Amino acid sequence: MQTVPLLIDGEFVASASQETIQVTNPANNETIALAPVAQAIEVEKAVAAAKAAFESWKETPVSERSRLMMRYQALLKERHDDIAKVLSSETGKTFADAKGDVWRGIEVVEQAINMPALMMGESVENVARGIDTYSYIQPLGVCTGITPFNFPAMIPLWMFPMAIAAGNTFVLKPSEQDPLTPNLLAELFVEAGAPKGVLNVVHGNKTTVDSLLHHNDVKAVSFVGSVPVGQYIYKTATENMKRAQCFAGAKNHSVIMPDANKAQVLNNLVGASVGAAGQRCMAISVAVFVGSSQEWIEELVPLFNEVKPGLWDDESAAYGPLISPAAKARVQDYIKQGKEQGATCLVDGSEYSVAGYESGNWMGPTLFTDVTPDMTIYRDEIFGPVLCCMRVDTLEEAIALVNANPYGNGTSIFTASGAAARKYQHEIEVGQVGINVPIPVPLPFFSFTGWKNSFFGDLHAYGKQAVRFYTETKTITARWFEDDIPSGPNMTINLR
Repeated sequence: MQTVPLLIDGEFVASASQETIQVTNPANNETIALAPVAQAIEVEKAVAAAKAAFESWKETPVSERSRLMMRYQALLKERHDDIAKVLSSETGKTFADAKGDVWRGIEVVEQAINMPALMMGESVENVARGIDTYSYIQPLGVCTGITPFNFPAMIPLWMFPMAIAAGNTFVLKPSEQDPLTPNLLAELFVEAGAPKGVLNVVHGNKTTVDSLLHHNDVKAVSFVGSVPVGQYIYKTATENMKRAQCFAGAKNHSVIMPDANKAQVLNNLVGASVGAAGQRCMAISVAVFVGSSQEWIEELVPLFNEVKPGLWDDESAAYGPLISPAAKARVQDYIKQGKEQGATCLVDGSEYSVAGYESGNWMGPTLFTDVTPDMTIYRDEIFGPVLCCMRVDTLEEAIALVNANPYGNGTSIFTASGAAARKYQHEIEVGQVGINVPIPVPLPFFSFTGWKNSFFGDLHAYGKQAVRFYTETKTITARWFEDDIPSGPNMTINLR
């Protein structure tokens, strides 16, 4: 049985820990690898390696750091299919979905290549007579990333390429449920020519995470996961004087106006709600039908019934299994609660299975209507292939419903009216808005900007905000005297 190695100071090494976590294939729950729970001394070595490497890496010209990312991007593209196959084996994602996971990470590496331009400071000549002011952007030091199971390629690539291109060094702690993909990403980074210690990878559980959160030499923490864990990491990190950006839960609404294109709406709702088995923080889990568009709900039923989960290499499969038996049981419990609390279940996928793989974590698409805000299936993030349909009379009611929700990750509106779209994007209290786009995940030259309980922190992932998160700004005010030297002391704060 393969035990996943750690990456410390440029070398992949076996952990000395006797405590391991099973990595399973979600399609049949067979163990495919063991992830070690790194010992405290191993975490210490990883941070020490990153700290030592920072002293030289921060002095490496930004153009050289950019060229490392160019080489890395080329390797990621060359090995795109290989990475996707590993990703499918430990997440159950279909091959097409796994390739999309990898590709969205590659796009962030492309943004990291632009670091010379992104790290440019500002300057003004003659802010006072003979005095110039200018600023530099400089790296923080050792940064760390704690990543979730649902995007084991994309989300690590949100983090360490931007941090490292900005001149920092990095310790990555991937999800223990699918560590093989992040390790392969790290292997390719080393192959691209990354110096020793610039990227380190440790595996484990909460104990491993706590070691990083309390370490004095870690300066910034990036996290993606659930609300309770995100709150804990943000609180612990900031109490230990670290920067933190913590991306947490979501309950994403799509508002459908009566003038929207029906075929576009229905097809987009199916893909956005059940794609990747609903295990996306940007999945649409609530459809809000306004006015007469509520009649379209029944037309979703045959579309949901046509969606068939399956194995990663089955080209007809719409999506794969849930990540674990616990995740499946959790979603089944939500479906049960929805029925008990009065929602109408039009399509029930809770007992779905795939022939020959009955022991897998399968869940068919599930469609509810007559959902109300007090129901558990509305209040909680289900994180499964479940769509809740709601009905309101006006756009104003739809906006009030969305704004009352404690989450603010993403939302969308489908309409042919520019006025309705303008009103929605202006008044909605959600960080990422799609107009006739179901899942408004911005490309990496923008930033991923969830609001409310979907994000704890100040600066978001990738784009310009990530550069600010991983750097400090140093401002210099300079004067070079020639012959005209002011006489006497200046007793005010004014420059002269």
